[in-house]
Amino acid sequence: MESSPNRDRERVLVVGRSPGVLVTAVGILRAKGYSADATNQFDRVLDDYDVADLDVLVFGGMIPADTKERLREDVSRLNPRVAIIQGLAGIPGLIAAQVQAAATAELRDGGQVAYDADQRSVHLVLDEPAQVTVEAWWGTSFVPPEPKSDSTQVSDGRLDAGSHVIHLPDLVPSVASFAAVTVGRVTHVFTVGPMPDGVARMVPKSAADQRLPQVRKVTTAGDDR
Repeated sequence: MESSPNRDRERVLVVGRSPGVLVTAVGILRAKGYSADATNQFDRVLDDYDVADLDVLVFGGMIPADTKERLREDVSRLNPRVAIIQGLAGIPGLIAAQVQAAATAELRDGGQVAYDADQRSVHLVLDEPAQVTVEAWWGTSFVPPEPKSDSTQVSDGRLDAGSHVIHLPDLVPSVASFAAVTVGRVTHVFTVGPMPDGVARMVPKSAADQRLPQVRKVTTAGDDR
């Protein structure tokens, strides 16, 4: 993903609902070197942020479909080059991993990374030695407005060129679970276990749907907030 000549960090905006998830995700992204912000004020995204300068836009799962579609169209019109990704779950570390995967997509070469769902294992073919990290996250509670999660670092070390298989431990459940594999600078994200059907039923049908409780306002602005 190209950056403009006058800046050296990808700019990321996370649009979601849960205050704790948003604030924590921004903290993780900033620690990784991204210029990141987040908001749950859906109607003010274009007023509060310069979307024409974004590299990555992340949508949370609890945004009403009509609101998400409107934002997608508006942001794409103002910034055709932006990478728009759907967050897989309200898990801060996972959101950061998805951003890193989008930001490093153009660097993917020199090997293969795949997830074998039947064997619950990551399969790697490396053309040269590389630092490889495998992390996993899973949801532990989906009660709004603040979902909860857990995580584990599965593997972290330098691997030789050739084929490798890394198995996920049994503590990673088969529901609402995800994994990220980082090879050098490049990240790949995989769904291990799907989200429960009940989570989809929580999503508001439209902007007028008030089925979810009110949440604290989050509108970060700059790395000092």
